[in-house]
Amino acid sequence: MTANDTAVSKIEQAMAALAEADSDIARAYPLVGPPLPRERDKGFTTFFSTIVSQQISTEAARAIMGRVNTLLPELHTKAVLEVEGQALRDAGLSWRKIEYAKGLAEAELAGTFSADGLEQLSDDEAIAAITELRGFGRWSAEIYLMFSLQRPDIFPADDLALRVALGRLKGMDNKPTPKQARQLVEHWAPWRSVGSLFLWHYYRGEPV
Repeated sequence: MTANDTAVSKIEQAMAALAEADSDIARAYPLVGPPLPRERDKGFTTFFSTIVSQQISTEAARAIMGRVNTLLPELHTKAVLEVEGQALRDAGLSWRKIEYAKGLAEAELAGTFSADGLEQLSDDEAIAAITELRGFGRWSAEIYLMFSLQRPDIFPADDLALRVALGRLKGMDNKPTPKQARQLVEHWAPWRSVGSLFLWHYYRGEPV
């Protein structure tokens, strides 16, 4: 069995449990089917690319990362600290993002933050460590835990599409607030990551 087959099997297992726990999922699941697994690399490079991609399109972020990789073929802490800020600016990063990127590299080098060390931390500890960094909010931290660390019980309630989909799934007139959304999915534990994947899938493929 390949890694992808294993991931698909885990999603199907989680969706069966979610459908049993929530009648709205049980109703919607046969209509849109299971979500696909999603995985991202982990480590310093992913945190750097997260900074690059903030508040810009996927295409723009990909273009900037292409220029950064040409500028810094070895994208690691020392390289980011040693490169001139203007060179990163010419590659397309804003001065604010350059500040965040250099701050990330400084924290890694000083040992006050360790991307690799996050795997040893609990969900709450890892989120706290990431949000200590400038430029990283709770949403960025939760997305990293979901896709890079493959933590099974994460619900990034600040995600707009997630809350819109949850509101539709639950037949609400308006999308829930982040606090309301967290309360609405408490009974999805310990499968809230797959529940989140399902909501994004439902958002794109909701039957009319």
